[in-house]
Amino acid sequence: QVQLVESGGGLVQPGGSLRLSCAAAGSIFSPYSMGWYRQAPGNQRELVATITSGGTTNYADSVKGRFTISRDSAKNTVYLQMNSLKPDDTAVYYCNAKRRGAFNYEYDYWGQGTQVTVSS
Repeated sequence: QVQLVESGGGLVQPGGSLRLSCAAAGSIFSPYSMGWYRQAPGNQRELVATITSGGTTNYADSVKGRFTISRDSAKNTVYLQMNSLKPDDTAVYYCNAKRRGAFNYEYDYWGQGTQVTVSS
């Protein structure tokens, strides 16, 4: 019904850059918020960055100044530009999208995840 398809993950050296993309596909899909979360082995899934339909962004302190989230609302696509990558950024990155339905019910969608590995 609704799919989030991530791409752009891979192996990169410390200090390098990657750009993640997430395309939302499905009928009548208009999320009010999209973002990225990540989960490293043994850790909880944590918020990385989000962006609302109005363009408001939010970043985790650990990535602020290094990562930039952007959105193409017409294409229901969100991007995460990751610069100055560190080994601690190694994780599976998950795309997330939220939309509201009747009674302000929040629909929460997740991508399958894309692996980002930062290592020399």
